[in-house]
Amino acid sequence: MIMLYGSQQDYDALAGRPGDGPAWSAEEAAAMHAFMGEWNEELVKSGEFVDAQGLTAPVHARRIRLREGVPVVTDGPYAETEEVLAGYTIVECDSFDRATQIAARLANTPHPESAVARDWYVDIRPIDEWQAEPEL
Repeated sequence: MIMLYGSQQDYDALAGRPGDGPAWSAEEAAAMHAFMGEWNEELVKSGEFVDAQGLTAPVHARRIRLREGVPVVTDGPYAETEEVLAGYTIVECDSFDRATQIAARLANTPHPESAVARDWYVDIRPIDEWQAEPEL
C-alpha cells in the first residue's frame, strides 16, 4: 500500500482557497490530477494496480477515542495533527523494491513551488495478509 499524505491546508489550496499559502490555479490542479491519472493507468497496464482511493478533506473526518472507557467523538480537522492520510494506492508487484520504484515516481507530481514548503513523502507498507513477513 502506498499512502499519500496531506493537510487541510493542502486540500484548501488544491480547491482554490488560499490559506497559509497561495491557492493552486485550476491549471495546476488539472496538471496534478492528469499526472495521477497517468500514474494509475500505467499501473493498470502493467497489471500491478489493485485499488486506489482519495479520501475527503480532514474537515469531514471524525475521531473516536476512549476517555475513561467512554467513546468520545471529535470532529475534524484534528487540532494536534497537521497531516492525515489523503489517499492510497494498492499495488501487487514482484517486490518491495518495485513498490518503492512505483511510489518514487510520485516525487515528479506537478505542483506549484509554494506547495512543497514542508517535507514531501509517501509511505509504503505491505498489507498483512496473515502470511510470512515479506522480504525487504
